[in-house]
Amino acid sequence: MQIGDKALDGNFIASTVLEIESLVPLLKKLQTEGRRVNVLYGIPLVPSQVVRLAKIALEIGRGSISVMIDHPDQVDHLPQYSAITKFAVSVFVKVDSGYHRAGLPPAALNKQGLLEKLANSEKQGHVKLLGVYSHSSLSYAGITPQEAIKHLINEIDSCKQAVRLHSDFFLQKQLVISVGATPQALSSQNLLQKGEVGPEIRTLRDILRAPFGSDIDAKVKVELHAGVYPLLDMQQLSTKASMQLKTPEEEIAVSVLAEVCSVYNDGERSQPEALVAAGTLALGREPCPSYPGWAKLSSWRQSPSNSQSCLIVERISQEHSIVAWEDKGANSLSVPLSVGQVVKLYPNHACVATSFYNFYFVVDSDLDADAAKIVDVWVRARGSDLTDPLTLLRVQ
Repeated sequence: MQIGDKALDGNFIASTVLEIESLVPLLKKLQTEGRRVNVLYGIPLVPSQVVRLAKIALEIGRGSISVMIDHPDQVDHLPQYSAITKFAVSVFVKVDSGYHRAGLPPAALNKQGLLEKLANSEKQGHVKLLGVYSHSSLSYAGITPQEAIKHLINEIDSCKQAVRLHSDFFLQKQLVISVGATPQALSSQNLLQKGEVGPEIRTLRDILRAPFGSDIDAKVKVELHAGVYPLLDMQQLSTKASMQLKTPEEEIAVSVLAEVCSVYNDGERSQPEALVAAGTLALGREPCPSYPGWAKLSSWRQSPSNSQSCLIVERISQEHSIVAWEDKGANSLSVPLSVGQVVKLYPNHACVATSFYNFYFVVDSDLDADAAKIVDVWVRARGSDLTDPLTLLRVQ
């Protein structure tokens, strides 16, 4: 989503058609405010979803739906879209910039005549080619702002290479190079740094001003897609992609509340520990490069401790987990938790953790310093007319 308060464009990416269908009321609202809206279906085209996408486009209008293509057989299904809507579907060609999840390497972008096939489909009115798209999560392994910026530069360079190698298909039109993952989006904050900057920032600034320099006369716009940027999580903080990042309490917008079941502080184990009623089905089970655990405990409502270490979810099972000190040098200290206490956990991967829940309680620390007063309830998109949280809870 790249809209802001004053931008004319409201651009979204969604991984499922259900999410896109749920966005329709918001998209219509943005249109009444005079904004251009577009949603990109965020995986290479699934043929069975073409009709649903076309019906959404009929409701929102021309140019409202984009798809990504990385195989010539996917192109065969695009006329079905235009037959329903009576206008073309917007298309990005997916570039594999090294992550190898989806897309084609720059040199192989015209696999089996894919680009010729798209060009012919465009002439027939089925397709509007927007540009090239890449998503690289290699940046998740980084631990400095410079590494995140280098990943962003490399991703843009891969897309530029794809365009150069197949310039006959791309350079006759306004072109969008859409790149990024959350660390890359975070790294773009470093562009605002004043004074003397490093070579990575200077290079990125030059690329964004003129992606192809003076070599090619091309009308190109670079677009960053942001991923979990609005929420953040422990994986994102571990990348240190932005020089402005602070503590989890200040940066991460999503947390899981869980109750302490038991505490083991009396030498019955090799280290002090606590049992918490939240496991894999509450937090997910994805590792984080910066620490050996599955979630971090916030200091929220915890008793002061003499330890400079923090508490982490060290071991995890389906429905519960074990909390211990991250720094084993703190093992002489008791875990400052009590049975029945509610703790706040920051998940490693917010996308996975939030998918386990039907609705989300919204708090506002600007209104309540303790961040405990619920000011709103957001219901997860479910493909159902049920929206009342209490009703949803009863039918589960």
